[in-house]
Amino acid sequence: MYFFNSVDRSNLGNAKTDGMDKDLGFKGEQYSLLILLFYIPNGLCDLPLNMLTKKWSGRVMLPSLMLGWGSMALLQCATHNFPGLLTIRLLLGAFEAGFFAGVVFYLTLFYTRGELGFRIALFFGSALLAGAFSGLMAFGVFRIRHAAIPGWKWLFIIEGAMTVLIALVAYAWLPATPQSAWFLTNSEREVAQRRTLRDLSSSAGGANTFNMQECFAEWRTWKMLPWCVIAFTYPIAFSTTSNFLPQIVQRLGYSVIKTNLWTVAPNAVGFVVLLLLTYSSDFFRERTFHIVAALCLSLIGLIILATIDVLHNKGVAYFACFLLCAGAYVPSCLVHSWHNNNNLNENARAATTGLMVGLGNFGGIVSAATFRQEFAPTYRPTLYATAACNVTCICFTLWLGGWMKRENRRRDRTQGVRLRAEDVRTCELGDGEGSERWRYFT
Repeated sequence: MYFFNSVDRSNLGNAKTDGMDKDLGFKGEQYSLLILLFYIPNGLCDLPLNMLTKKWSGRVMLPSLMLGWGSMALLQCATHNFPGLLTIRLLLGAFEAGFFAGVVFYLTLFYTRGELGFRIALFFGSALLAGAFSGLMAFGVFRIRHAAIPGWKWLFIIEGAMTVLIALVAYAWLPATPQSAWFLTNSEREVAQRRTLRDLSSSAGGANTFNMQECFAEWRTWKMLPWCVIAFTYPIAFSTTSNFLPQIVQRLGYSVIKTNLWTVAPNAVGFVVLLLLTYSSDFFRERTFHIVAALCLSLIGLIILATIDVLHNKGVAYFACFLLCAGAYVPSCLVHSWHNNNNLNENARAATTGLMVGLGNFGGIVSAATFRQEFAPTYRPTLYATAACNVTCICFTLWLGGWMKRENRRRDRTQGVRLRAEDVRTCELGDGEGSERWRYFT
């Protein structure tokens, strides 16, 4: 489902390489405006939609959101001008808003804290595969020759129809909870219940029923400030990569078909790096330094693209695209694993995840606002702004993670024991951070 979420979100860049902007009569900065305004409903709707996912379950909300954005993606082929496409993109952004946050919250109901990072990567990694798929799909679709329907419209038709079909299947496939999963036996459901008490991102004291007051309890702590800064800044590299990678590659001077084909390899390598880093993070039960390592990878790629002459250093510039893809996607998995690992209340997790994903979507505005036609072909302001956000995120991640690590050591010294987060059963942590045996998952 998230594979097609990413395809429908990012195929605008592929469509532009086939002349969509010329066919629809775009002028000036209208393409950048199209991407920028997408993030407004995408950011505003995250929080309420994720709270509805908690209230009505992922079984109902996730397929419904997919049906909505798939229909909008399909209808993009019927547009004839910029206002028509903008209207549909705004609706598409609203439907897509709650999906990523909803899936992150949904997965916390099924997997333990030490499993969550890699499991989120398995679903989120489909965004990288979607980038590769979009390039391959565009490579094939743009070879269709039709007198009335240009290639970019065929792209919207095919990908939108596939999304609607998958949404209909998802209604019958997804369970609401492990206890209601149709594919588990009675004994497996019992195991799922015991895992909840052992080390799920949910404690015995966590509320299972929707409670509005508990949704916002976490927001009153000082840690929400660094969390919000991290959530706002890390996705900007992701937005720059997913929305503009075809244009970045196109700077190398290749044809439309080669441009889309050459976006495949960086996304495929990025997918492998994503799985390796998130698996390592879960294995070592460490989030802080893994997030920083990923941010540094994309930062190096951004600096290279901003400082070299890409036409005279095509090999180096293309290598920088690999670094960009390798680092830009990892924080999306580990940041949300990290804050959910340290929040045992289901209502609070739903609201906080919705807020942080929404802030990340607003962060995409920074990327879109600086990716202006007047800055072509170097787009240095975009690359500089994205690099600055990476540096900011690195600083705040080290601050928050460092504080958590020091606090764990302080509690060990005070209590005369040596405990790690995974050593404590979550059923013993009914008071959350106020519990004596609480240790931060860092």
